[in-house]
Amino acid sequence: MNTFIYPGSFDPVTNGHMDIIDRASKICDKLIVAVLISHNKQPLFSMEERVNLLKRAVGHCKNVEIDCFSGLLVDYVAQKNANVIIKGLRAVSDFEYELQMALLNQKMAPDIETLFMMSNINFSFLSSSMVKELARYGGNIRGLVPECIEEDVLNKFKK
Repeated sequence: MNTFIYPGSFDPVTNGHMDIIDRASKICDKLIVAVLISHNKQPLFSMEERVNLLKRAVGHCKNVEIDCFSGLLVDYVAQKNANVIIKGLRAVSDFEYELQMALLNQKMAPDIETLFMMSNINFSFLSSSMVKELARYGGNIRGLVPECIEEDVLNKFKK
């Protein structure tokens, strides 16, 4: 079985993330979207909320599982008996950082491959941070996040 891991903070999941999820799920037997529990970041959505939003957004994808993890990614990938890490790239700046991480992961776990997927041009500008900034000031986020979670994102700022 060919299992891929797509790690990230997904705070919140965007249509750019969904594009990578949809495309990656077509080239593997199983795709695990792994929500990172980071002790360095203060996410807007709790880990439970992010997992729930993702589960709702990927309901149409039969071979996609949502999970969460903390610690080293390569340890998590090995624990899940996966063999590929999926990373989405929007710009050259993403590539520089992700290349360093991929090389470090390769050094620690040579049997795990990293597969870079270029963002769809329609989402190359899109980030969770930008979505949060728009939502915070009442901007229109339609088309930037899955429609099924749009209200959740907007409501987070109405409190």
